[in-house]
Amino acid sequence: MKDGFLKIACATPDVHVADCAYNREQIVRMMQEAAHAGAALTVFPELCITGYTCLDLFLQDTLLEGALDALFDILKQTEELDMLAVIGLPIAVDGKLYNCAAVCQSGQILGIVPKLNIPNYGEFQELRYFTPGNRMVRHCSIHGRTCPMGADMRFSCVDMPEFSFGVEICEDVWVGASPSDRLAAQGAVLIVNLSASDETIGKAAYRKKIIEAKSGSLFCAYAYADAGIGESTTDMVFAGHNLIAESGTTLAEAKRFAGGILYGDIDIQKLTAERRRTNTSHGAEEPAFVVEYFDYPIRETRLERQFPATPFVPAGKSELDDRCGEILQMQAVGLMTRLRHIHCQDVVIGLSGGLDSTLALIVTVMAYDRLGLPHHGIHAITMPCFGTTDRTYRNACALAKAYGADLREIPIRDSVMQHFADIGHDPDCHDVTYENGQARERPQVLMDFANQCGGIVIGTGDLSELALGWATYNGDHMSMYGVNASVPKTLVRYLVAHRAEQSEEALRSVLLDVLDTPVSPELLPPEENGEIRQKTEDLVGPYLLHDFFLYHMVRFGMSPKKIFRMACIAFDGQFAPDVILKWERKFYWRFFSQQFKRSCLPDGVKIGSVTLSPRGDWRMPSDACAALWLAELEQLFPQKDA
Repeated sequence: MKDGFLKIACATPDVHVADCAYNREQIVRMMQEAAHAGAALTVFPELCITGYTCLDLFLQDTLLEGALDALFDILKQTEELDMLAVIGLPIAVDGKLYNCAAVCQSGQILGIVPKLNIPNYGEFQELRYFTPGNRMVRHCSIHGRTCPMGADMRFSCVDMPEFSFGVEICEDVWVGASPSDRLAAQGAVLIVNLSASDETIGKAAYRKKIIEAKSGSLFCAYAYADAGIGESTTDMVFAGHNLIAESGTTLAEAKRFAGGILYGDIDIQKLTAERRRTNTSHGAEEPAFVVEYFDYPIRETRLERQFPATPFVPAGKSELDDRCGEILQMQAVGLMTRLRHIHCQDVVIGLSGGLDSTLALIVTVMAYDRLGLPHHGIHAITMPCFGTTDRTYRNACALAKAYGADLREIPIRDSVMQHFADIGHDPDCHDVTYENGQARERPQVLMDFANQCGGIVIGTGDLSELALGWATYNGDHMSMYGVNASVPKTLVRYLVAHRAEQSEEALRSVLLDVLDTPVSPELLPPEENGEIRQKTEDLVGPYLLHDFFLYHMVRFGMSPKKIFRMACIAFDGQFAPDVILKWERKFYWRFFSQQFKRSCLPDGVKIGSVTLSPRGDWRMPSDACAALWLAELEQLFPQKDA
């Protein structure tokens, strides 16, 4: 602390969900390590004693009591350390459950700070368990000890008053008027934030900007401790994106998906001097404000603003490469965590030689490499039937061999024919029964083989197919973990292409041929020349358009008319307005009618801001009517300059 320099730490332990004893030992070990490194204060993630992703287990007394037992064990084991620590856990007080941070020093609890802003949107469902905290500080009894509890509390060093800090928790920093504003105005020079912020595409950069902006506007240092690997990946993946910032600049940033301890040296004297110089940072009661109103006529504006045709795909090559690498990493970490959790070393993938199953194989190989597992535990099964072409069959076999997977060929023609005979279906009638009979036979083979080898079936379906319901219910719609569930079709291509660029020539040529192959379920016999007969986009429409519709509908809740107008600008010269309107109608009809398939999706990792998991981001009744949305489209007259 000489000359105002203070070493602080953000620590992300490798947690086991709901295993308080294991998490306790990780926290103790990290506290000892940080103290040894000279840290004066160490911040841990939100709810780190239990794990953030316990969901309804937070309603179990056993978990809550286990968390308190773990906290007091931590206090006992670390009472000799010359360091403060801020640790996250759930605490029940007066019949209510709070998401809390415990400020600890020398075996004592200096104070309990509850989370004020409880998110209840998208993948976050905290209001189901937690009560918003109180700003007012009061005393409460925790395990027979009395300590102060409340959000309007800061902690200050007697001998060095500049060392003064306040606490907020995760969502508190994402809201407009954050607790840090009040804490800084009342003298806190350091803000610590205990967080469990899941990773979605682009979120890391935005998170960093927020922390930098907060530290800059408040003339403070900011320590952000994030949950990481070990949390459940039922619908989310966590990266441990720890940040330490000072006056608008990042001093230290953790490598995501790595865990461990991040250190930073802040200058609290400099910060205090800046506050004295800039008197607008001084705390004061805000007077009542006045709202001025004015009239503005609503009129249609001729838009000159441009809209990206591929909102899921970055425009620049460098950013695209970074994005692809990040997505693949997130998918692999999600699968890795699931395999590690269930102690599984075998997976089964239905490898068709198409885009989606190719991406699933790539991700699985990456997960196996992270786990240090041999690739022969990846059982790639090709199941040729009526519509299988030589091209896709050869590519499937070549991919499996190139990655060292266990390649199995299990033809399903005979079993499907037997099934047709059993139900009395004419195999010359190429209707939906003909197609779905094949689509349901394949997962049966995969599931049964997974049972044989003690593995799990990896789902290959993507986000665009989920949006359109382009999957056979209880067929390819089902798996044990879906690695592509939040990856849209327009992005799948880039991910495979990105991997192709990094591969040796033999594998690269196969991947490029997969990219060049028309998207097809291959459920109808090929053309006489052996080419694919059934092309998906001829039936449901261009994925380029559907992904555009999907993004703006789900991400922003935009109306059909507005999306149509934007699409006419984005695809000017590529698709005529009447074509856009045709496929937008198709999109809404399929999106509404196929919700029942999304309502029972397997687990899958979330990688972007748009996903359709029924457990978090998209909750919609299966019986909802599309009438209003379709009626709005019927009012449109497709004109380029509409």
